[in-house]
Amino acid sequence: MRASLEMRWFCSGALPKPIAQWFGSDSLGGYLAPLEEREDIYLLVPSCDYLGVKLRGKTLEVKWRQAELGALRCGNRWEGKTEKWLKWVCADTIAPVPADIIATGKWVGVKKKRSQRLYQVTSPGSLMSVPVEAPIPQGCSVELTQLNVNGSGWWTLGFEAFGYESTLTETLQTVANWVSKSYHGQKFKVEDASSYPSWLAGK
Repeated sequence: MRASLEMRWFCSGALPKPIAQWFGSDSLGGYLAPLEEREDIYLLVPSCDYLGVKLRGKTLEVKWRQAELGALRCGNRWEGKTEKWLKWVCADTIAPVPADIIATGKWVGVKKKRSQRLYQVTSPGSLMSVPVEAPIPQGCSVELTQLNVNGSGWWTLGFEAFGYESTLTETLQTVANWVSKSYHGQKFKVEDASSYPSWLAGK
């Protein structure tokens, strides 16, 4: 089980080329993971935006929202919502999901093309770009992902801070502020901010 603090935006349509180029540029650091293509299968549960359940290959991942911590502003072009989540990864058939929730839901496939970066936060306001597989104790991953669900194209920019729970907000703010400095694309607004369960609820 791992706690994380997350902030994410979803936008409809194709990923704009300038934003893809920005995310792949050296201005964001020297480490960029290779583009990953996969399809995740999500459980849709009506009127339940606090639970995320997905099949990723043969692994079941379960996320439970613990708290909504309000808006976070990064520079003058980004404002999102921060949410604290707990995550379980189950490699067998036993999962911490009530049977009645599974029975009332349905499954939907989401095709993804994901680019990802990882930053280690060593002290307040200080970070460094590291490989995404680096076993760091505290940091924040950043992903830019193209999505296709039910034949519709979307894309998402997301941040996931992890490590010491007492400093999750500071870690997320440090990385998001730094990443946003080189960004000159469209504005990300609070109304565009969402989690995967909330976004999928409208699909």
